[in-house]
Amino acid sequence: MRVAAVVVTYNRKELLMECLEALMKQTRPLQAIYIIDNASTDGTPELLHQEGYTPSPEGGTLTLKTPKNQKEIRVTHIRLPENTGGAGGFHEGVKRAYQDGYDWIWLMDDDAEPLPDSLEKLLVYASDGVVALANLKVSPDGNPQFRHRGFFDFEGFGDMVQPVSPDDLKEDCVEIDHASFVGLLVNLKAVEYVGFPRADFFLHFDDVEYSLRLRRKGDILLIPGSPILHKDGAMVNSGSRRILGKDVPMVPYDRLWLRYYGVRNSVWLRKMNMKWWRFYLFLLKAIPLSIGGQLISGENILRRVKFILNAYMDGFRGIFDNEKPKRILYG
Repeated sequence: MRVAAVVVTYNRKELLMECLEALMKQTRPLQAIYIIDNASTDGTPELLHQEGYTPSPEGGTLTLKTPKNQKEIRVTHIRLPENTGGAGGFHEGVKRAYQDGYDWIWLMDDDAEPLPDSLEKLLVYASDGVVALANLKVSPDGNPQFRHRGFFDFEGFGDMVQPVSPDDLKEDCVEIDHASFVGLLVNLKAVEYVGFPRADFFLHFDDVEYSLRLRRKGDILLIPGSPILHKDGAMVNSGSRRILGKDVPMVPYDRLWLRYYGVRNSVWLRKMNMKWWRFYLFLLKAIPLSIGGQLISGENILRRVKFILNAYMDGFRGIFDNEKPKRILYG
């Protein structure tokens, strides 16, 4: 079985190097690595070239040898002309690996670090009817990140994915509905059936949408004995405001544009998968709460309210204009 890893990166060159080093040291060697660079501005291309992963800072392909068993790995750096978000990066990476005919495509962000035998332990469970295999995501302290693996729930008004439980992890493998794009190994035949991740999601819930399609084709198995380290490099302090003696989480105005994609994409997914009456009840509850959150922000209130209403409306109508949030906030 020929396996290719797809690593999506944006302005986190140190984390990327740690991820690539871990991939080169797999006990079951990969045949290829695709580095999808979302137009990084932190010197990522130059560092990749300096460390011997690319023929030039402009990108390209090199054939390298693994440090332990000297197996050949084809490393390709694709530098996108603009930041297409995680969704656009995974779309491009899966498309490239699929076109090159790899049997399995291993997806991860640049803040992932697979253990040396992470891939080997996944492939034990490759069999007919299995469309994807998922590593167990663990934080740097070794604790499982339960919320990144789970089961669809479109009956309630809470999260669309209910996480696996500690009891689930006692099994050798667990059939699940959803796995995020960190440590998800997708079968080529499944990609032939369901296509590529949706680039127009830009950010947030693209993994939910893709998992929904994969599950229509076959089983997604979580392998608790095959962990992958997830450093959550994208996590930042979103800020807060003190109201009535309590610190209330508040997204700073300069990062508010990122919230648009999560609201829009989740509304669209709920509309597509919930019973119609449950969906409208969800909107009746969610929209006032979201508007209320903008009203107590104390800054740019009118523009904030317009922004959040547009996110809901675009999700409802299925409009995927990824330049719109910045136009609303700064236009």
